[in-house]
Amino acid sequence: MRKRYRKSIILLCLVWGISNGAQIGYGAGVVNAPDSFNHDTRKMHEESDHSRSGQEKKPNKLAVIIDDFGNDQKGTEEMLNLPVKITVAVMPFLPTSKKDAEAAHQQGHDVIIHMPMEPKQGRSSWLGPGAILSSLTDEEIRKRMEEAIDSVPYAVGINNHMGSKVTGDERVMSIVLDVCRERGLFFVDSKTNYYSVVGKLAAKKGMPSIANDIFLDDVHTVQHVSKQLQTAAQHAEERTSCIAIGHVGVYGIRTAEALKGTIPELQKKVEFVGISDLVREHSSWRPDPLRSY
Repeated sequence: MRKRYRKSIILLCLVWGISNGAQIGYGAGVVNAPDSFNHDTRKMHEESDHSRSGQEKKPNKLAVIIDDFGNDQKGTEEMLNLPVKITVAVMPFLPTSKKDAEAAHQQGHDVIIHMPMEPKQGRSSWLGPGAILSSLTDEEIRKRMEEAIDSVPYAVGINNHMGSKVTGDERVMSIVLDVCRERGLFFVDSKTNYYSVVGKLAAKKGMPSIANDIFLDDVHTVQHVSKQLQTAAQHAEERTSCIAIGHVGVYGIRTAEALKGTIPELQKKVEFVGISDLVREHSSWRPDPLRSY
């Protein structure tokens, strides 16, 4: 009887000790170490998810290039005073080429050279001075490119004005791209020729391969340009970025009006950037110190 009683007392003590030991362990954070690990792991995953969601929320980018600056065209002031960053494509050797490039730079916009190039069809008078023609020799092409680059301050790149014929000519475009590379500039293919060789040649030469995605003002109404801007924003959301081209000129004020009117809504979907921002993000290209005059 005593033995049974003693065993019962010992058993009760053991049970009490285990029970209290467990409570002490939890209080000291020993027994609940797995729970602590799970808490830390959950926290780590939450932080990772938050970081990942932050990356996912990285704004999609829209680079709007406005062509045909340099001749005091309609819409010039309106474009330069837009409340977002754009890319100002300045034609060389025209009355306000230097003035427009300097004004664009002061306003924080990117400047590129809008290089006149021979089309398959169209009037030669539309090209402007210093155009790149398929009939030029290698030396003449190089000379015209160098002179154009020297004439437009703050330029970081070049795109083609017209040029449906030249952008399909490997000899001519090879020289054009060589000069761009030597001078630290990139080339944006305006895509006036479906069979353009620019992208292929740029890739071979280790240069950024950049091309227009959509023309904004192929129809000259505010309604159409606004619709094209929405399409460009959708393209940016689907592919993270979009390059769109509009113009100053006879209908430049309409294009500027459409841009200004849609900017608040578009900024909910995309970030307006200069073309150089996109090039930096997607390639190893970095601008040389900008030339000023």
